[in-house]
Amino acid sequence: MKIKGLDGMTAERLRFEVQHGGRFVIFEYCISVLVMTFKRPSDIYFVRQGESAFGRGIGFSLLSLVLGWWGIPWGPIWTVGALITNSRGGRDVTREVLQSLSPQAT
Repeated sequence: MKIKGLDGMTAERLRFEVQHGGRFVIFEYCISVLVMTFKRPSDIYFVRQGESAFGRGIGFSLLSLVLGWWGIPWGPIWTVGALITNSRGGRDVTREVLQSLSPQAT
């Protein structure tokens, strides 16, 4: 997966940001097509300390509201789940990202 929001950040700066509240998050979205419903994760976003993750997830929530709700039965269920996850600032995957980056740093 692609990580958005790093903008050429050095490893030292990234470590500093994470120690001071920065985190990696994934948002969810749901799309229904005829009788099929798909629930997908977004790319990974880096959210610095003091930034709102809610603003980054609003697009995925709107996409789910427009295209996700009408596939029965999973459309409404997964759309509500995506809205809840996104309204809470996304799913925090900081630990997993740092573990995957750790071997590359050595």
